[in-house]
Amino acid sequence: MLYRLLADAVLVFHLAFVAFAVAGGLLALRWRWMPFVHLPALAWAAFVEFSGSICPLTPLENALRAAGGAEGYPGGFVEHYLLPMLYPAELTRTVQYVLGAGLVAFNAVAYFFVWRRRRH
Repeated sequence: MLYRLLADAVLVFHLAFVAFAVAGGLLALRWRWMPFVHLPALAWAAFVEFSGSICPLTPLENALRAAGGAEGYPGGFVEHYLLPMLYPAELTRTVQYVLGAGLVAFNAVAYFFVWRRRRH
């Protein structure tokens, strides 16, 4: 039971991290210190998407689920949890590149507005 709760906690943290990596640039419009926290998270998320890597939180969640008697899942977090919400097909390298480019582009626009606001 404890391992399953820990696995669920890792899942919630992972989902929050993904949401923060995607939309954290918007938080920089409100708080001046946010880029110092967000930009490293954005860099990590972009690296994972562009390199086809698996975030270390995925094997951690799988290990906790296995320790709790459940089965882990193959592939990465995005492929297992997020992609079924966004796309009906399986995750491909092309889709990962598109997701990574969207991640970077969305935050580039957000940081453009941060830059404009601070410049004036």
